[in-house]
Amino acid sequence: MKITALETIQIPEFPNILFVQVHTDDGLAGLGETFFGAAEVAAYLHETAWPKLAGRDATTIDALRVGLKHYVGTRGTGVECRGNSAIDIALWDLAGKATGRPVYQLLGGAAREAVRVYNTCAGYRYVRSTAGQSLQNWGVPSQGRSQGPFEDLGAWVDGRAGELAHSLLEQGITGMKMWPFDAYAYATNGTNITTEELDRALEPFRQVRNAVGGTMDLMVELHGLWNLPTALKIARAFEAEGINPYWIEDPLRPDDLASLARFAQGTTIPTTASELLGGRQAFRELLEARAASVVMLDLAWCGGVTEGKAIASMAEAFGLPIAPHDCTGPVAWAAGVHLSLNAPNTLIQEVVRAFYTGWYKELVTGLPVVENGFVRPAEKPGLGVELLPDLEGRPDAAIRRSTV
Repeated sequence: MKITALETIQIPEFPNILFVQVHTDDGLAGLGETFFGAAEVAAYLHETAWPKLAGRDATTIDALRVGLKHYVGTRGTGVECRGNSAIDIALWDLAGKATGRPVYQLLGGAAREAVRVYNTCAGYRYVRSTAGQSLQNWGVPSQGRSQGPFEDLGAWVDGRAGELAHSLLEQGITGMKMWPFDAYAYATNGTNITTEELDRALEPFRQVRNAVGGTMDLMVELHGLWNLPTALKIARAFEAEGINPYWIEDPLRPDDLASLARFAQGTTIPTTASELLGGRQAFRELLEARAASVVMLDLAWCGGVTEGKAIASMAEAFGLPIAPHDCTGPVAWAAGVHLSLNAPNTLIQEVVRAFYTGWYKELVTGLPVVENGFVRPAEKPGLGVELLPDLEGRPDAAIRRSTV
């Protein structure tokens, strides 16, 4: 099964997503994806990665992974890592299609029938902008206008977090994530939050506790925006309130593992980290530093399914659970669900109901199935996800193809 072509697809309406297809001489194509910097990743794939893939055996996934390493770009989730992640995901999709089996079976089979989910309370236009992590890419609906029934971001921003919790529980979803602290981080570069600001940011979490009590697990997202003392100040405010969050996620950037470890050891609330890390070596250092209680990884950023499986196994060896990230695109989500189903130490899988009931369906078929608070992949070979048949025919589609 020789690699004959590499294809990248960008849709301007969804400027952060880059779809990648790896074609072979037996007519099969594997689908991958990454997120952010789509044009830059596409340039890397065609100009640098493609010569290392052309004519190679698509089944030699580990050899190709090693061969894609370069003299520079060795750490983090930069262009090289995101491009290699998309290729790796596509190669696993290919392997599943070639063998007629879903990816989770190739990874070692299902450790459970389905995986518990929590809902990241974003809206239909969240991260659709190419702006960085900022208020500009939140996509809060203006004047009450929304694209569907699950405008979950608008709900908690507008003071309806309790109502939102009831809506999720009606679907069997018993975990939800919010990030009301971010605006205050942007104002001070994460160096300070006042008592009044703390009080306002805690309010959505109070509303949920008042509305549904302890039936809803509350995830606190801090997006790596804070310095150590201020992140600890936030954690201690939760402790004083008795809100008991399920976790605090990425309180500060994980490239300062010593400070992250001090945070994790300075609060009783579990620390989750980090979708911001790339490669098994970075996660090994996270684990050795005892800087997290829950290991979060994003397969479209950390190196793909291969790296994700290695990271999950390392976390298991350290006695820690994993919780794969999803707040990007549909292919990366599907890949995460396959890993979640397989890994014995999976705790929970992130989902965004505004995405999987909304714009994901404008791009692909064969999405994972979310029912009664659990998710499972579509029972199809590979990842189960395919681009809509007419997607590449859209007049605004930017398609680039490298061939043997």
